[in-house]
Amino acid sequence: MPRVTGIGGIFFKSKQAKELRLWYDEHLGVEPEDYGGHAFRWRQLDDPNRVGSTVWSIFPDDSTYFDPSDAGFMVNFRVDDLEGLLQQLRAAGIRVDDKIDDYEYGRFGWCYDPDGNKIELWQPLGEEGQ
Repeated sequence: MPRVTGIGGIFFKSKQAKELRLWYDEHLGVEPEDYGGHAFRWRQLDDPNRVGSTVWSIFPDDSTYFDPSDAGFMVNFRVDDLEGLLQQLRAAGIRVDDKIDDYEYGRFGWCYDPDGNKIELWQPLGEEGQ
């Protein structure tokens, strides 16, 4: 059964995204990478040779990436079978975006919780189902 395997990232909006990124860097050591976020890297408990990451990123307040949700945040969940999970969600009557985006680091799909919050689902490259 397709499932969530962890948190892939936490994203939120800020009216002063650049300044807030600098604050987190200066005071907490969360140094932004070239794309503006920070990837915390870790090893999988059941396979320490596999490295994963959890991304923390601040988006500008006017970003449309979270649309159509009007929430100022979005959680990205790691999943083991993106297409299977999206199909399972649709069968349960849950709102799911039609598109799937493919990148060199994995596949992405989106669904919405009952409050209308957009949820990003990420199947990292090389995970089950790919």
